[in-house]
Amino acid sequence: MTDGPVIETERLVLRPPELEDLDPWAAFVADPEAQRFLGGAQSRHGAWRQLLGVAGSWRLQGLGMFSVIEKGSGRWIGRIGPIRHEEWPGNEVGWGVIRETWGRGYAGEAAAAAMDFAVDVLGWEEVIHCIDPANTASQAVARKLGSRILRQGHLPPPFPETPIDVWGQSRAEWRARRR
Repeated sequence: MTDGPVIETERLVLRPPELEDLDPWAAFVADPEAQRFLGGAQSRHGAWRQLLGVAGSWRLQGLGMFSVIEKGSGRWIGRIGPIRHEEWPGNEVGWGVIRETWGRGYAGEAAAAAMDFAVDVLGWEEVIHCIDPANTASQAVARKLGSRILRQGHLPPPFPETPIDVWGQSRAEWRARRR
């Protein structure tokens, strides 16, 4: 049962998470390298809590990370999408994909579709991306989206000591770029 929109790009399907995503989601959050800038590797229980949290976000807020499915194989490859957390530095489109797909442009392709959704459907006036200053791969994705560093910031607990660069752009900038 999908509790939200399904978006297709050239190579990907973005949809709200389903219970069938637990195994690949758990493998993703258990990978220390994939989680290096996402709070660190977690157990299957942590993956379960994340999955339920994202599903709850869709139910309660009408938005959340999409499960990203590779069209050609049908496999789950990551989670990307709009998030609006309490005490967060702003309305964010965030991304994370499994290591085996790094360098294929999937994060940018899915994030662009999520940006369209955030601006056109959710009506966000600004979209941000919270990026660790050492995360050059995510910085490259943000640049491809046309985002730039807007300000420095910190995340709320449990990561208040973690400095971040708040990348982003306005709705007008995104729409101009998409024309």
